[in-house]
Amino acid sequence: MAAVAAAQKNREMFAIKKSYSIENGYPARRRSLVDDARFETLVVKQTKQSVLDEARLRANDSSLEPELHVDDKSSGKAAEQQADDNADCGLTEEEVVLGNAASENPEAEQRAALVLRLREGMNSLSRVLKSIEKYQGVVCHLETRPNQNDNNQLDVLIKVTMTRQNLLQLIKNLRQSSSLGSVALLGEDNLSVKNPWFPRHASDLDNCNHLMTKYEPELDMNHPGFADKEYRARRKEIAEIAFKYKYGDPIPYIEYTETENKTWQSVFNTVLELMPKHACVEYRRVFKMLQDEGIFVPNTIPQLEEMSNFLRRQTGFSLRPAAGLLTARDFLASLAFRIFQSTQYVRHVNSPYHTPEPDCIHELLGHMPLLADPSFAQFSQEIGLASLGASDSEIEKLSTVYWFTVEFGLCKEEGNVKAYGAGLLSSYGELLHALSDKPELRPFEPASTAVQPYQDQEYQPVYYVAESFEDAKDKFRRWVSTMSRPFEVRFNPHTGRVEVLDSVDKLESLVHQLNTEVLHLSNAINKLKGPALH
Repeated sequence: MAAVAAAQKNREMFAIKKSYSIENGYPARRRSLVDDARFETLVVKQTKQSVLDEARLRANDSSLEPELHVDDKSSGKAAEQQADDNADCGLTEEEVVLGNAASENPEAEQRAALVLRLREGMNSLSRVLKSIEKYQGVVCHLETRPNQNDNNQLDVLIKVTMTRQNLLQLIKNLRQSSSLGSVALLGEDNLSVKNPWFPRHASDLDNCNHLMTKYEPELDMNHPGFADKEYRARRKEIAEIAFKYKYGDPIPYIEYTETENKTWQSVFNTVLELMPKHACVEYRRVFKMLQDEGIFVPNTIPQLEEMSNFLRRQTGFSLRPAAGLLTARDFLASLAFRIFQSTQYVRHVNSPYHTPEPDCIHELLGHMPLLADPSFAQFSQEIGLASLGASDSEIEKLSTVYWFTVEFGLCKEEGNVKAYGAGLLSSYGELLHALSDKPELRPFEPASTAVQPYQDQEYQPVYYVAESFEDAKDKFRRWVSTMSRPFEVRFNPHTGRVEVLDSVDKLESLVHQLNTEVLHLSNAINKLKGPALH
């Protein structure tokens, strides 16, 4: 019963929060961001369908019975057909959300938009308006247009204000009218393909912490900590701290044990030995800065709060704690706000040089130095911005690009190939493999990189080499411009919000800001050149 209750709660949370990722479960063992995206797409569809089917059954049970009068076999068949038709046009996702809200506060005032198809033209409209009046609603806006498929029918957009309970009753009443071809409720935020939900402010990331549980030590028999009850309890303790974190909170301090600090020391000393020869110059430069500031020391794991403050000073990136391996959408979305969701737990002591999932050693030694590099930080943010509102198939491609760049990327440096991917820099075995003559090295081209299959149980057979971070950014921007998303977004550093560039006013304001920036740059160049010589 507990499992059924938990599953029902997850379904309800999907409907209420309009989550675009999945919170629990993963049957496979592949640690693949592409598989994550595919999995969340499949399960979300199943979850959503389950929620809607249940709601439709409840709605049909209560609303259809009074309308069915069976006088003979013919009318009985007609009644069954009518029931089937009504079931097909049952509650939408927006109505499920409204129903949940109405159960909590039925008398709360709700503003909503209804889209109706009138079979009998303007004659039907008068009956619709009478129904709205009956349920004590106020019409705020009304417009009509001919139906695209049948000019004899009209499509009507009506924006109304009424109580939540009355709005639900109005929708049911309109659905029973034979003069209406269809009735659709738009969400109060007017969700559509051109305006999907995604986090618009860093505080919205509180709803973007859905985990892929496929590598949890309690579920994965091949996890190094599977048989270690003490380790599993420690992991759960730290994960709970991350789940409770909210935007604006200080990052919780973790008192690492002697064993955890020794695990860090083993990996740290190995990276320190290999870094001068194999890591890119940007990584080496920031690594030394972290050493000079006393953040990177051999015998103590850095705290996320300390590292976050360092990143904020360098590139404006910051950290927030994550409980484990996040879904692809949730993780990529955070990058749009220059926020990196980092784990705080430590890999098992019996496997210091390998972890089947991200841990704080991977995050700190692999990701943090390059997030403090301005060019790489911008590249990471652009991947995040491209993910906002992207389709499921595009999330798969963006995840793969992320895998072959931020996680396992190589770049050229004075004729030599160096590593900048976090998965390489925190795993010396794959680092040496990637820079040997065994794998195939290909030039980084986002269009082909995005569809390249890859291995996560063994070393990669293929790696992609960027000419430079700037070259990678230029190619990435050109590729992103071909994506199907019907709008552009930008991050406003002054408000900390992501803005959809969907109006002339917004574009004019942005152009004005850019012109001001260009003016300052021109003045700076002229001042550096100094007065002309005569």
